[in-house]
Amino acid sequence: MIVRTRFAPSPTGYLHLGGARTALFAWAYARHFGGTFILRIEDTDLERSTPQAVQAILDGMAWLGLQHDEGPFYQMQRMDRYREVVGQMLASGSAYHCYSSPAEVEAMRERQRAAGDKPRYDGTWRPEPGKSLPPVPPDRKPVVRFRNPVDGEVTWNDLVKGQITISNREMDDLVIARPDGTPTYNFCVAVDDWDMQISHVIRGDDHVNNTPRQINILYALGATLPEYGHLPMILGTDGEKLSKRHGAVSVMDYPAQGFLQEAMLNYLARLGWSHGDEEIFSMAQFIAWFDLDHLSKSPAQFNPEKLAWVNNHYIKQADDVHLAELVRPLMVQEGAQFDGAPDLALAIGLMKERANTLNEVAAATMLFYRQPQPDAALLAQHLTDVIKPALADFAARCGSVVYDKASIGAMLKEVLAAHQLKMPQLAMPLRLILTGQLQTPAIDAVIALFGQSLVRQRLAAYLD
Repeated sequence: MIVRTRFAPSPTGYLHLGGARTALFAWAYARHFGGTFILRIEDTDLERSTPQAVQAILDGMAWLGLQHDEGPFYQMQRMDRYREVVGQMLASGSAYHCYSSPAEVEAMRERQRAAGDKPRYDGTWRPEPGKSLPPVPPDRKPVVRFRNPVDGEVTWNDLVKGQITISNREMDDLVIARPDGTPTYNFCVAVDDWDMQISHVIRGDDHVNNTPRQINILYALGATLPEYGHLPMILGTDGEKLSKRHGAVSVMDYPAQGFLQEAMLNYLARLGWSHGDEEIFSMAQFIAWFDLDHLSKSPAQFNPEKLAWVNNHYIKQADDVHLAELVRPLMVQEGAQFDGAPDLALAIGLMKERANTLNEVAAATMLFYRQPQPDAALLAQHLTDVIKPALADFAARCGSVVYDKASIGAMLKEVLAAHQLKMPQLAMPLRLILTGQLQTPAIDAVIALFGQSLVRQRLAAYLD
């Protein structure tokens, strides 16, 4: 089988985590089988679809690196094709004109609700042998309804949920074209999947109820059915549907928060899919491993702490020069001064171990790129008359020591021994003078990174 998958978002908002995961799984399935991944923008909801939302989807897909092989296709650019198919269905009798007004349809449903029946279109205008149709109301444009089968059932083997069966009696005759001729959602999706020869439809389980309608339309068109797999939803940490209060923001908010593309992809891949106990893996590994047999039937749970842990892993593994390219603009915004300062890649290599995001890397690394402003009370506490001779001795030795971590560490021990001090007694005032703060990585590593000239310059201001 030639595998052809698609991601088909409606541009009515940003690309959220659920949509991104759906896109990732459809993309990976196509890549696993050497197939084709198609991007389709389902923009027929004219009231809610916006160019900004379209761009947000394209930006999100680009940041994630989920490159499509065909598309993007826009449904609004396929209107002629939809009208053509509607005409064919009217001619074949699988669709018909319905002149019931919205008010009349609602009245039907109210009567059915009052009788305890499921509200539905009652088939007033559905042609049947020997049935007389009402007179056509003057000056009323009809909708076009699909002639849904009244008997039997729709069954498909869902690739995630297993066998699903829906009785045709549960479905009424769906409107497939509005009075102005514009087609409706389920009809457009069925025609698109047919025309684009989609082999596998991987989407959220909020579409399960659409599937039997689309299957019946495809049957009526004589089309080959794709296979369907419906992914359970993503829940928040409280077990409720993921929403903004859980951090369910646009995918493009995550790079702004300092998350790496590869971390987000790795995390999304594990939301509802597994390969043994593997937690960290490359996209090449994911593509090689990915199948639909190991998708969970239960909802996944979004865990911000787990995402941060995964991001920390990729930050620690990342090339420091590459990280410097990503972090520098963030530091410039905070007023970082790079002239005469340590090499940024080296500084990031020292500071990145405990950072969960690039923003944290930038904030931590700023200590090397700003003028220190130590608190006066802390200076008074740590820079005492007892410590100043040791600092002066340290400053004098700085002129001749080799500036690497090991040599500086050895020299610090010599100074401590000569003045009968312990490391914190000397390290704390050094940290304050050099960085303006008491918490830094190992003081010998910090001193080595600052370099001889800058260290002696900052010490002199306090020793003189």
